[in-house]
Amino acid sequence: MTQHLSASSALDEELARAELYGLLARLWYAAPDARLLEAFRTTAAAAPAAAPAEAPAAGVFLEEPWRQLVAAARDTSVAAMSDEYDALFGGIGKPEIFLFGSHYLSGFLNDKPLVKLRDDLARLGLARSETTHETEDHIAYLFEAMRYLIADDDVGVANLTEQQAIFSKHIQPFLPALCEAVSRHPRARFYAALAVFTRAFGEVEAQAFDMLS
Repeated sequence: MTQHLSASSALDEELARAELYGLLARLWYAAPDARLLEAFRTTAAAAPAAAPAEAPAAGVFLEEPWRQLVAAARDTSVAAMSDEYDALFGGIGKPEIFLFGSHYLSGFLNDKPLVKLRDDLARLGLARSETTHETEDHIAYLFEAMRYLIADDDVGVANLTEQQAIFSKHIQPFLPALCEAVSRHPRARFYAALAVFTRAFGEVEAQAFDMLS
């Protein structure tokens, strides 16, 4: 019975990790729509004091960043979030903040880090969808790749070794710099809170992977 409960708990934790990576991928890819924003508001309205408990289990380290993220979502309209996303990451020409790993790792877009990433993804049988305009080193794509490597049923691909390889080589080296740039931008509100939470979650993941080494 104890072994069964332990296995079930571990599975629940992995599913929670996958769901969080999926949520982060969605939020970094585009501004929240009305349905997603309402989900944040419902969480906060139903039990404001307990809202952090709905964040993935990682002790108290994630509780305050999660609380701030929920509060930021509750206090921001769909239109304001869309404007904020466009101001930070969109627009015509050079954006205020790049969401691509190559920019932080080499100083250029579509550079050698992207080539290395594509090689690693191809080895795992992963490729960018033809409907996706962003390159694979976009932070949303990387988070979605992590979600897949956690949640997929193919244990030859979806395992901790492959997760650690993608995270340590292609996410961890630039994630703090990206989150720092967003959190410090004067026009960032919701995305400043998201950056703080994302960085905290990245630190939790990095520590967990370090324990495997």
